[in-house]
Amino acid sequence: MSATPQRHRRNRKLALTALVVTVGAGALVAGALPAGAAPTGTSGGGSAHGRYVDVQLLSVNDFHGTLEPPQGSSGNVTERQADGTTKAIPAGGVEYLATSLRKAREGQRFSVTAAAGDMIGGSPMLSGLFHDEPTIEALNKLDLDVTSVGNHEFDEGRQELLRMQYGGCHPKEGCFEYGKTFTGAEFPYLAANVTDVKTKRPLMKPYWVWKKEGVKIGFIGVTLEGTPDVVTAEGVKGLKFGDEVETINKYAAELNKQGVKSIVALIHEGGLPASAAYNDSCDTAGGGAGISGAIVDIAKNVDAKVDALVTGHTHQAYTCTIPDPAGKPRTVTSAASLGRLYTESTLRYDRKTQDIVRTSVKSANHVVTRDQAKAADMSELIGRWNELAKPIADRPQGYISADIAGRGSAAYEKPLGNLIADAQLEALAPAAKGGAQLAIMNPGGIRSDLAYAKSGDEAEDGIVTYGEAFTVQPFNNMMNVVDLTGAQLITALQQQVSGTVNGPAPKILQVSKGFTYTLDLTRAGADRIVVDSVRLDGLPIDPTRTYRVAMNEFLAGGGDGFTVLKEHKNKLVGLPDLDAFNAYLAAHSTPANPIAPPAADRITIVK
Repeated sequence: MSATPQRHRRNRKLALTALVVTVGAGALVAGALPAGAAPTGTSGGGSAHGRYVDVQLLSVNDFHGTLEPPQGSSGNVTERQADGTTKAIPAGGVEYLATSLRKAREGQRFSVTAAAGDMIGGSPMLSGLFHDEPTIEALNKLDLDVTSVGNHEFDEGRQELLRMQYGGCHPKEGCFEYGKTFTGAEFPYLAANVTDVKTKRPLMKPYWVWKKEGVKIGFIGVTLEGTPDVVTAEGVKGLKFGDEVETINKYAAELNKQGVKSIVALIHEGGLPASAAYNDSCDTAGGGAGISGAIVDIAKNVDAKVDALVTGHTHQAYTCTIPDPAGKPRTVTSAASLGRLYTESTLRYDRKTQDIVRTSVKSANHVVTRDQAKAADMSELIGRWNELAKPIADRPQGYISADIAGRGSAAYEKPLGNLIADAQLEALAPAAKGGAQLAIMNPGGIRSDLAYAKSGDEAEDGIVTYGEAFTVQPFNNMMNVVDLTGAQLITALQQQVSGTVNGPAPKILQVSKGFTYTLDLTRAGADRIVVDSVRLDGLPIDPTRTYRVAMNEFLAGGGDGFTVLKEHKNKLVGLPDLDAFNAYLAAHSTPANPIAPPAADRITIVK
């Protein structure tokens, strides 16, 4: 496999306009240099001809096409203060991300920018309406050098992902801007563990090598092996997703044979730090707050040839060291999500060994604050695409009386989840529409809060526009109504807290009104579901009875590990989920009588 990019990379500008920027410094991961290992005076990238060179690695993950600042609590990061308290800081927006990255690169002779997947997919309307072409354009302007794929890169299937890489107008909707053809990404997408079932070959490049003045760093990109569990079956049809560790180790050996000794893995899989504050340490080697989740085992088993791991998927912020198979600490980082943070790592490159001096690696997460100058080119991009979207985006769909928490809520039962489930039940309850008796909604499909105040336009307070509704429900999932037995329904609830769905952050289904149960957190595994408490309209669920259940096609296909839901019968395909949501908003709200946030009274939590 060739190590050179398939598309010609433009030269990065050597001089960038100075911009005023304020960033929050995150926790550092660093070790002392071996005695006499490196000379002093290597700041700003080091000498072009000395033995040691400091390479700046800037990284992001899980951007999800969030070009404009994310709404509600989803647009904040938590910062630990000197007195031990925490503070919420508004963050994100590509205009500010561009400013932050450009400022960070100033004075750096050696700088590379990488990402760990989910840069597109699940996107707000400004990008999602145009099949994420605006985001690819923005990432090109950000001078992104390389990214791995994530599960959301497969939301619209392999052909659409390949179009994101190589360009061309949408096969059904054509070109969105008159006289312009989408040119695709100017950076390589890496998908080392994604192979075609028939040909056995990687769908996209497995790795890419960054080179400058004799310095070489290889990047291997993988997504989580469980991608088929979190994407619709159609999106991953004909593809196989291999083991992350085996794949990375295979290509690390291949890069070594080519003389590339410095390697960074871009892994769309992540962990859960004990602290939610981006600037708290989770350094497991140093006895810090700690980190759990899938990335821990991956990090412990990825070959020591790999010098650093840039991760994602869990939308968490951390800079950690986790021991490699030889027991030596290795940096593992993640920059939360939605462009609210970026990670800055310093990789000291030894020209003699052509490897990274592992003990010298330093990493910190920085806040993309909104009190800095906006990047003019990004403002122009957003304005241009907003003008194209405006006729649709500004249409009022309904009215709310206050913020309705969804994506930003840490609670198991989310008010916006209840609202969505109620909308789905109402749309599909008529006999001619499927006769649904209850509805269930996956929490990961709720992509944002519904904010009462539209940023910068107080006159629009309380109005839910099409664009805002699209941001909440962007996947265009078709609704299904299916037969499930009472026993299968109970099993689905139990799968929330056991099996592949269980973990430090279990995926708790959002349920429609009238469906209630108790979640007892003092118990373990499936027993956390109090079976006798599961009721529909006050009556106990009968394990032998058949119920008509509404859900999106993702859940009906067993998505998020709810395998029992695939055992349904008598499926009826209904309207798109967004249409159901908008119809409910229109039917149940007026300016004088807006919808209030639904009470979180359907799941009783015992702690």
